[in-house]
Parts: sequence; C-alpha cells; structure tokens
Amino acid sequence: MAGGGFVSEAGRSADYAGSITAFVVVTCVVAAMGGLIFGYDIGISGGVTSMEQFLGKFFPSVYRKMMDETARESEYCKFDSELLTLFTSSLYVAALIASFFASAVTRAFGRKMSMFFGGTVFLLGSILNGAAINIEMLIIGRLLLGVGVGFANQSVPVYLSEMAPAKIRGALNIGFQMAITIGILFANLVNYGTAQIKGGWGWRISLGLAAVPAIMMTVGSVFLPDTPNSILERGHTDKAKQMLRKIRGTDDVDEEFQDLVDASEAAKKVDHPWKNILEPRYRPQLIICTLIPFFQQLTGINVIMFYAPVLFKTLGFGDNASLMSAVITGVVNVLATFVSIFTVDKFGRRILFLEGGAQMFICQIAIGALIGLTFGVSGEGTITKGQADLVLFLICTYVAAFAWSWGPLGWLVPSEICPLEIRSAGQAINVSVNMLFTFFVAQVFLAMLCHLKFGLFFFFAFFVFIMTIFVFFFIPETKNMPIEEMNRVWKAHWFWKKYIPDDAVNIGHQDDV
Repeated sequence: MAGGGFVSEAGRSADYAGSITAFVVVTCVVAAMGGLIFGYDIGISGGVTSMEQFLGKFFPSVYRKMMDETARESEYCKFDSELLTLFTSSLYVAALIASFFASAVTRAFGRKMSMFFGGTVFLLGSILNGAAINIEMLIIGRLLLGVGVGFANQSVPVYLSEMAPAKIRGALNIGFQMAITIGILFANLVNYGTAQIKGGWGWRISLGLAAVPAIMMTVGSVFLPDTPNSILERGHTDKAKQMLRKIRGTDDVDEEFQDLVDASEAAKKVDHPWKNILEPRYRPQLIICTLIPFFQQLTGINVIMFYAPVLFKTLGFGDNASLMSAVITGVVNVLATFVSIFTVDKFGRRILFLEGGAQMFICQIAIGALIGLTFGVSGEGTITKGQADLVLFLICTYVAAFAWSWGPLGWLVPSEICPLEIRSAGQAINVSVNMLFTFFVAQVFLAMLCHLKFGLFFFFAFFVFIMTIFVFFFIPETKNMPIEEMNRVWKAHWFWKKYIPDDAVNIGHQDDV
C-alpha cells in the first residue's frame, strides 16, 4: 500500500440507483461555463501585454526598452517590469481575498448564488478594463475581475462534484477545466485578431470581450438548480430529495439520500468549519487542499499561459508568430483536456497525475537545455526556425501533459475529497492557495526569466519532480467513490489512516474497503 493506498471499487457507488440523465449533464455543462471567465483572463493577459500599442499607453518604459535597438538588452530581460507584472498578478490577489468571502456565501446561500455574484462582478471589471484610460482604471478593473474569478473557482468545482453521479464525477467535474482551456483558446484567437487592427485600439476589444463569458456565467447561473447537498445544508429536506430524484432520473434514491442527510446532520454540528478543518481527523483534506494547488502553480504552466506571446517573442518569434504560437498551445490545451475527460473515471486520478508529471519533467528539462544552448547566459543569441519549431513542439507536449493531469485534477481532487461539514472551507483553501501562488508566479516570472534565464525551466522541473513523488506516496485513488463516503479512502491509505477515527467511516460498509 506504500504506493498510494488504492481502494476497492466495490464501494457504495455501484449500489446507488439511478442513471446518467440529460438533466444532470446539461446542468453540469452550464455550470462548467464558469471556467470560461478564468480561462479567458489567463489567455488574454499575455497577448495584450505583448501588443505595442497597449504597452505604449500604459507601460511606456517597457515599450521604450523593447523598441530601443541600441540598448543591447538581454533577450531574457526586455519585458522585465514590476508594473507590467502587477497588471497580470493583481487579479489573483483579489481572487485570493474573495475566495474567503465566497466560502461563506457558498455555504449560506448556495453554490449558484456564488456563481451569479462572481459573474456579475467579473462583467463590471471587463467593462472597466475595456474602457480604461489610465493605469489606475486598468488595475481597478483587474481587481474586480479577480473577485469574479474567486467566487467562480470556489463554487463551480463544488457544484459539479455534488451534482454528478460518482461513476462520471471526474468527467463532469473536468468540464470546469475544459471551459478554462476553451477560454484560453478563445482569448488567444481574439488577441491574434485584434493585433491586426490598425489604429492601436485592438487591445480594448480583447479586454472588453471578457464580458461575453461573464454574461454566459451570470445568465446560466440564474437557470441552474441548486445541488441536493446545498439544499439540505440550508434545511430544505423535501426539496433536496425531490432534486436528487430529478438529477438521478429515478424515485429509488433513498440510500443515496440517507447518506446526504447523514452528512448534512454532521455538517450542522460544525459551527466553525475553518476551526474544524484544523482538527487531526481532517488532516488529509487540509494537506491535500493546500499542496495540490501549490504544486499545480509550480508546474510552471502559467508561465506558458500568462506570458506565451511574451515568451515566444522573447525567444525570437515575430509579433504575429508569437501570437499564433500561443493559439497553437491553446488548441493543444483544449484537445488534451478531452483525454482526461475520457480516461479519468476509467483509469483513475493517480495514473494521470503520475504520467503527466513525468512528461512535464522531461519537456521542461529539454526546453531549458535548448534555450540555454541557443541564447546562453548572455541572452544575446538568435534562434533558428528549426530550433523555434522544436521549442514550440516541446512546449505543446508539456501543455498536453498538464492538460490531462495537473490541470483538471488540480480542481477535481480537492473538490471531491472534503466531507460536507468542511467542504466550503476546503475549497476556499484550494482556491486561495491556487490564487496566492498564481499571483506569485505571475508577479515574479519576468524578473525570474531575467535573472535565472534558461534555468527558470529547471526551477519548475524540480518542483514537478517533487510533486510527482508526493502523488505516488500520498494521493489515494478516489474514482467511483461517492463524495459523502470519501473517508473510506483515507481509512484504507497506508499513511492517512492514522488520522481517521473509526466513527468517521460508515460502519455498515467498512468490510468493502
């Protein structure tokens, strides 16, 4: 069991009645659209910050450095600006703070209310950004976008995990990551198109079009039903059972509903989920909800997604070539996410984590070595077309690995492992740690690129190696396990079992584990 503590699939998930209904699929698809706002912002930032007109208006010092052919500036350092990185990273500070407020809203008023509020605030931010006339207006808009992202990332993964039947929970939950990747691709395409607009105002369209996914999320949330878990959490037992019948497509839901009721009763006894999640019995959830988002950001993926056009431009790609290369990585990101959707409930979470980690590690070492050989330490070399194509291929291979492993699973696993009484707190920790290190990576990347040079890729490769080892020993398999019975997974694990009291496991089913 030292390899991660697998759990038999002969759990209660196979016993629950019901089928995969069109109703639950449609609601999960609509809810997953909440990922579009996060993805669109990730994709749009890097493209906009590589547009000369945008830089000239808001970051003239960066623009002058980029255009000065006599400065002999290292290729690694031409975009290094704290103010420029603040444009990207300010959103994630706001998202981090908002996630704690979103936790309380999600628990008290339901998951769909958090989605509605997040979409509305994101819409206001997109309008402000598109109309920005100075850097202050731009940053305030970014902060509003961050509040929207914080609420969406708090509520959507939890909503999806609670609505989905256990046997396809992974696939439906990964719909959130799929929406993120589609948002990134859409943003890359928009940037490529707006960069061709004469007159230098295309960046306004890029930033303003964030209103489209915001409207989709806001309107969609109005028509979504709330989850049975959330309805129970607010004391409406009959409505919760009626909703469970509707999403499972059968009246025979007594067994599953009783599990939800038991979990809800346990949750009501917890007045302070933030205090309770620190108890030893929740140690596995606390550690995993902290380390998974930490590791997810230190894969280095946002180096690619935030700054893909800037990075490609730094590596010698032309203006249009850098934006088109970002589009290519966006397409790979979307297509590879489908791999995860079709395999996560069949082969499980662990195998995707482990394979993806190994592939990312190899690609980052290769990218770092190739860039080092091309530009050296001085950063004054030139890259040939063949070398550029090879870098693009390696980056796409790296993005594919992330897209079927740490990308979707970084949201899926934390959202499915927490019992109801600490679920909102656990997801808030997941989102806040994610946003904290997203902010960190976004804020320091350009400076790190300037100082670490090609060694930056070795830096991230080191963390990919560490987190793959962590998965091997400490992440159990959670596929096909109902989220209200997840303690059985921890009780069967070689390391985590010592934290789980016997009364935390459904006694009538301990012999299954």
